[in-house]
Amino acid sequence: MIEIHLNGEPKQVKAASISELLDELGLAGKRLAVEYNLEILPKSEHQETRLQPQDKVEIVHAIGGG
Repeated sequence: MIEIHLNGEPKQVKAASISELLDELGLAGKRLAVEYNLEILPKSEHQETRLQPQDKVEIVHAIGGG
């Protein structure tokens, strides 16, 4: 387990990567944007981006409208 900051709050997670974090949170396959340490992270980099203690992760859900 490591502690990261998820959407501004400390959170203990088992995940080793952004992709695993999304799975752990039940968000895999959903339309969302991930900011990792103040940078927007392309979906193509979710699997390879490894989480480190105290990383800052913001997850924003895409909401359609019209």
